[in-house]
Amino acid sequence: MTPSTMRGVRLPGDSTVEHVRLDVPEPGPGQVLLRMRASSICGSDIRAIYREHRGVGAEAYQDVVAGHEPCGEVAAVGPGTRRLSPGDRVVVYHIAGCGQCEECRRGYPVGCSSEHRAAYGWQRDGGHADYLLAEEVSCLLLPEPLTFIDGALVSCGFATAFEGLLRGRVSGRDTLLVTGLGPVGLAAAMLGRHLGARRVIGMDPVADRVRLAQDLDLLDVAVSDPADLPEAVGSTTNGRGCEVTIDCSGHPDARLAALRHTRGWGRCVLVGEGGTMTMDVSPLLIHRQVSVHGSWVSSVQHMAELLELLVRWGEHPERVVTHRYPLSEAGAAYEVADAGQAGKVCIVWED
Repeated sequence: MTPSTMRGVRLPGDSTVEHVRLDVPEPGPGQVLLRMRASSICGSDIRAIYREHRGVGAEAYQDVVAGHEPCGEVAAVGPGTRRLSPGDRVVVYHIAGCGQCEECRRGYPVGCSSEHRAAYGWQRDGGHADYLLAEEVSCLLLPEPLTFIDGALVSCGFATAFEGLLRGRVSGRDTLLVTGLGPVGLAAAMLGRHLGARRVIGMDPVADRVRLAQDLDLLDVAVSDPADLPEAVGSTTNGRGCEVTIDCSGHPDARLAALRHTRGWGRCVLVGEGGTMTMDVSPLLIHRQVSVHGSWVSSVQHMAELLELLVRWGEHPERVVTHRYPLSEAGAAYEVADAGQAGKVCIVWED
């Protein structure tokens, strides 16, 4: 039986976590109530909510339950639901769009321009609670043998990396450079291998993150000192550069490094949020005929495709999780994620 109240976590800013007690919501038409099983922490949560409230556009946090990487099982369904039933395991695409605008019709609710757009954990209650009220249209079935933690990681970070790699058209012809080996960078390296990249180079100034990528066997070449990157790329590619580069850090120097080490006619993909990028356009971009792609999260369809591929590949995103915490220790979880030294940090519910 579903209880009447539940625990939840909000982020009031100033690097603090607030534990609250809330009523368990009832699903309305087209909605499902999910019992949460895993809810991971995204770098965007740290940057734009935990440390401070930016309160602008898509990052306008409305003091709701935090957590936009939720995965759980259906506890109850509202009237008019068509696909899901109690007991189903689901991943939540973390933005509910209007369903009518051009971006929603493309399958990219992340780009919804309607006032009705609401991201879980930003403008509507997210996954850092015992239960989550979700739109059925936001939910994708989590296939066996993927775990709830696998699903939580797909709901944003891994899907973001996958979309970026698709935008870069990674294949067996390519050497892939990943700048920034935080959780999204680890995902890009892991998925890039499965998409066929013949060599993967990874760079991050945080030695622990480089070491984790090596321990997970995600890289052919690992770089922890940015000054060593030109030699690493040059020796790996015979001085020609990488066919595909992807920056997952958002740091201006890392973005520029990704662009500089993109081979002529190659593809550079930017997925890391925030920051700026200043370049000498003609020699770096125009004369080398490099394509630069901005990529924001993923489409619903590509997220579903990734879930299918992970099963086919026998891969588990959970491998990049270094820290697991119960909801009662959400404060400690955010402190670890904020330190920027770990892999993925995830809040989990035990059976």
